[in-house]
Amino acid sequence: MSAFLQQLPALIGVVVGALGSCLAVILSDRARFRREQMARWEDRRLTAYTDYAGSLKAMISVVFRVSAHFGNDPHPHPLTPAEASPRLASASEARDQAWETMLLLAAPEVVDVAHAWARTVAEMFVWGEVHDPDAWSTLLGNQRVARERFYTAARRDISLPTGHPGQFEVPPGP
Repeated sequence: MSAFLQQLPALIGVVVGALGSCLAVILSDRARFRREQMARWEDRRLTAYTDYAGSLKAMISVVFRVSAHFGNDPHPHPLTPAEASPRLASASEARDQAWETMLLLAAPEVVDVAHAWARTVAEMFVWGEVHDPDAWSTLLGNQRVARERFYTAARRDISLPTGHPGQFEVPPGP
């Protein structure tokens, strides 16, 4: 019995070491799983944000071209409203699908600024078909600010560094 008692501390040490090692592996795996899961969701949010921005940009491009038809925008390839209609319908459908993904994955702040950007684009639809270059210029500036707010919120949500605001000087129209 005394031999057993002499080896008991060593046996207890082995058991405690094994349990500690097992606990360390479990905690490490759990932390790695959480990090990988967060990275997957960040990647999905990035995709949702870029899909939404791309779909809204497709709509904006059509509006620019229609506005050029009415003499408000210097876009070199104007479109009549009839020519723009199928393109606008397609872009609108893509935006609607991207919006649903945004609602599912995006942070509330990003959803709010994305909605504000879409409202600004909707205003551009109305004024794009009226010959009023000054109103169009104001709407264009509002759209750029709304877009910049969206990108800022999206970058903040997925922990990306600050990016370029994307504001360039547009040459004056003819």
